[in-house]
Amino acid sequence: MDKTNFLNDLQAKLSQAIENSPAKDIERNVKAMLTQGFSRLDLVTREEFDIQSQVLAKTRAKLETLEARLAELEALLKKP
Repeated sequence: MDKTNFLNDLQAKLSQAIENSPAKDIERNVKAMLTQGFSRLDLVTREEFDIQSQVLAKTRAKLETLEARLAELEALLKKP
């Protein structure tokens, strides 16, 4: 048996042993518990967060533009 076949066989056996071990069951149970716990929290996805951040940035830019325009108009009203 050459090195490649030996390593592939070893990897397959290790993967199978991990799949059948109690550690894999514990991992599945912990993931299930975390998923259930997170679903109860009021969380947003990263994508939703990024979208809202972009909306906020655009709104801030628009507000700054409007504030500058308002300052210009107020300055014009104060002139005699």
